Amino acid sequence: MVNLTIDGRKLQAKAGRTVLETARDNKIHIPTLCFHEGLPAYGACRLCIVSIERHGRERLVVSCLYPVEEGLVVRTSTPRVDSVRRTVLDLLLARCPDSDVIRGLAAKYGVEESSFKPEQGNNKCILCALCTRVCQDTVGTSAISLVNRGVERKVATPFETFSESCIACGSCAFICPTGAITVKDEGDTRVITMPHVTMEFKLKQCSACGRHWAPERQLAFMCRQAGLPEGSYDKCPDCRE
Repeated sequence: MVNLTIDGRKLQAKAGRTVLETARDNKIHIPTLCFHEGLPAYGACRLCIVSIERHGRERLVVSCLYPVEEGLVVRTSTPRVDSVRRTVLDLLLARCPDSDVIRGLAAKYGVEESSFKPEQGNNKCILCALCTRVCQDTVGTSAISLVNRGVERKVATPFETFSESCIACGSCAFICPTGAITVKDEGDTRVITMPHVTMEFKLKQCSACGRHWAPERQLAFMCRQAGLPEGSYDKCPDCRE
């Protein structure tokens, strides 16, 4: 076990745990937008920055990527840390002026309006890459990805059209922290709306009750992955024995 101090509390953590994970384990709040416990840390949003002290020297680090160390002293909120977070949120608010999530978080740090020129177009994507990472690392389809560089960076499907790799599972929308991606089932169709494309998928109809309950592409993908014959998911969960 590793001994460290966070906000004056003496704690122990397993070697290999990050500062953010250790803080969460002990109910110490550190804000973050790009972290999810089911995915490897990415360090994109920079909101989880903290101050650390080692051997009398202090510096700022990204807590989701920094591993715990023996004798480490961590401060999750200092004037310098809060100043960096305010700047990050100021920039995010300019990028996503219509995002209630960003507005609410920025307000907590005293940023009511961005000091930068706001972008137009109801953009809620903060480029945290949670959607692309869950699609690639967890689902295993890589239907969407981060494309371009610099100010042109964005999340998109290939050629910003219908993605043949997408199985319409909705994991991207579920994990998105700002609502930039949405999923809605309408009758026999699932509609997935992303910042640069809207896609429609046919839902499977239950052979017993007639309810449309899951995307046909997702069920076919599950059959292939599990080595099951086609038709293994003809019935919805409520109608299976």
